Amino acid sequence: MENKLYAAIDNRKVAIIGAGFVGASIAYALTIRDLASEIVLVDIDKEKAKGEALDIQHGIAYMGTSSVRAGDYCDCKNCDLIIITAGRNRRVGEDRLDMIEDNIITMKNVVDEIKKYYTHGAIMVVSNPVDVLTYKCAEWMGLPNGKVFGTGCVLDTSRLIRAIADYTDLNTEVIKCNIVGEHGTTQFPVWSRLSIAGVPMDEYCENVGLEWGDRQKNEIYDQVLNMGATIIKAKGKTHYGIATCVCSLADAVLNQRLTVAPVTSPLQGEYGIEGVAVSLPSIVGVNGVEHRLKEHWTEAEIERLKASADKLRETLAKF
Repeated sequence: MENKLYAAIDNRKVAIIGAGFVGASIAYALTIRDLASEIVLVDIDKEKAKGEALDIQHGIAYMGTSSVRAGDYCDCKNCDLIIITAGRNRRVGEDRLDMIEDNIITMKNVVDEIKKYYTHGAIMVVSNPVDVLTYKCAEWMGLPNGKVFGTGCVLDTSRLIRAIADYTDLNTEVIKCNIVGEHGTTQFPVWSRLSIAGVPMDEYCENVGLEWGDRQKNEIYDQVLNMGATIIKAKGKTHYGIATCVCSLADAVLNQRLTVAPVTSPLQGEYGIEGVAVSLPSIVGVNGVEHRLKEHWTEAEIERLKASADKLRETLAKF
């Protein structure tokens, strides 16, 4: 039994659909973390996929022993995890939902190809608008609930925690708070759940003499909400931050290390919401989203979640 377990771990396989900046950065991060024995890059531009794979593979061996190569959709067979990054990037001044008409066509083509070879494994959607594309991917794949999920508000949450860490001058590891809802303009932090090493934020700030109120919350949230656009304006695209977030989720799936993260998946009545995918704190494991957590939020926070879901539902109705 022990030998079989190690054999299974040693043969972890990941396919990444899309070898652009995001897909290539994810492949590189997965390699550095040694999270898979085989990583296959699939892209319509086969030469680019080959070049990215070779560049990653030629790194120093002890920094990662994964086999990285370019491949095709047939390589989705027997994958433990399929990561979809295909689609165009957000342009300066765009909302993520502005990308939907282009990227939903791309997603349909990707799903049609994956279905020809899919055998098992979770599917993680990174492409934007991630909530809409995750819902449609799950619908088209027809897999069990949670098997298809998206990165959702994981990166936004990471940015929020970084901003709170900077404000409090603390290590990010002691800060717990999630951004939920749409990965977009209607997302929001669940401030009622913010804690420092298990201590509610209000109580912590009172103890250390740090101001904490609506002004501080709004300043931090505005900073986080505009961070993606700020990076895109400065360098044209974002890709490193999401790559490390994907690695954390991939670790949960590939190594069966259950983790809780605000990922997006089609809701099944949580908070009275269904027929749409939005981010909620969820237990992520080998089967994708194993369980969505229903926490004790304020009524105002629940109403904001429902409003966010309504916006996405209206968008979905057009497609």
